[in-house]
Amino acid sequence: MKPFTDEDVENYIQSKVEQRHYLVSKAVEEVQKIIQQLTAEISYKATRFQAISNSGIHNENIKDQPALLAKWSAMLRGKRPFHPSIQVLAPSQFLITVPLRGLTGYRECQVRHWRYYTVHGAKLLSSVRDPEELHQWLEVEQFSKSLQQWHETDVNIEGDLVPAKVLIVFRELVEKSIISCNLSSKVMVLESFSSVVRVAVETSESQVEVELVPAVEIPTCWPEKARWPRCLKRWPSQEKVQCIKSLGFDLLARSNYHWQLCFSRAEHMLMEGLDEDGGCRMKCFRVMRQMKEDVWCAGNKPVITAYHLQTVLFWTCEKYPRTKDWHCFPEAFLRLVQKLHKCVSQHFLKHYFVKNTNLLKYANTSDLDLVASKLAVFLENPVFCLD
Repeated sequence: MKPFTDEDVENYIQSKVEQRHYLVSKAVEEVQKIIQQLTAEISYKATRFQAISNSGIHNENIKDQPALLAKWSAMLRGKRPFHPSIQVLAPSQFLITVPLRGLTGYRECQVRHWRYYTVHGAKLLSSVRDPEELHQWLEVEQFSKSLQQWHETDVNIEGDLVPAKVLIVFRELVEKSIISCNLSSKVMVLESFSSVVRVAVETSESQVEVELVPAVEIPTCWPEKARWPRCLKRWPSQEKVQCIKSLGFDLLARSNYHWQLCFSRAEHMLMEGLDEDGGCRMKCFRVMRQMKEDVWCAGNKPVITAYHLQTVLFWTCEKYPRTKDWHCFPEAFLRLVQKLHKCVSQHFLKHYFVKNTNLLKYANTSDLDLVASKLAVFLENPVFCLD
């Protein structure tokens, strides 16, 4: 069969991509409303947690920093709307961060000692392993201001804020708040082999699995681990780099001992104005995401998510920074798919900001190989499936 034409692409966008956008936007709206109600109740019960409506520029931790608020407002003015706490990994798989209250004035510090405790506080003979590159320890003393509750033993061991303990407290609050908000028919806590908190949310169209993640939002600094931008890179512009780094980062409670670095605000800003030069980067991304969900890696819990595709897009934009590289859709799209195929085949995709991190390190290799084989078939015969 012949390679795809402009008409094929437009038909695919109209029949598939725009329909997906409508359905996912509707699901996001419904899930956001339910989780907002749930987290508002949690915040009422426990002051250490905020409702998701307090994410980003609305976080209570920065309400006394007018200069920062003004700068963020100026940067976000005129930009497409987005909810800073919601990541759509797949149409039925969301990650929602829940901002924590009462931890302000963050500063980085060197690791001061080995840890010899379990998450339950028992003593160990050998030390806990060091955090991986995308993770770090978090001590309450790293904040110039902290609520007394963060010093209590239900979340704190030897001065460390322990994600597993935060998640235990949070899970209990989620379970109680589902009942007190009369949400039992819409939200169900899912069983988990780890400490993460996952819920199933019923929407008008389908069920969405949501991971609820307590997050320390740190809008005042950029982490040393994120050595970005790399030298002599032309994308993004220096002006945009400064803008992005001024948005800071977050620390997520997703594991037992170590907090995971997250750059959702920075990544959103990178996606903003992606095609101001008249290119087709976003069009390539949207079509690739649709093909991934339809053909290459379908299912409710795919091994490759929209986040992986976004990372592939960032690396490709950096490698091909010129406007002319993104004027011909077929060439640009195939280049992007080739990059995805290479990463999936090698089971290796570097995090865009913390490059020593492999985002596919813990992915099922058999699932990755299956996706790689489907990508290879497409690259041999690039046609779109309209069925």
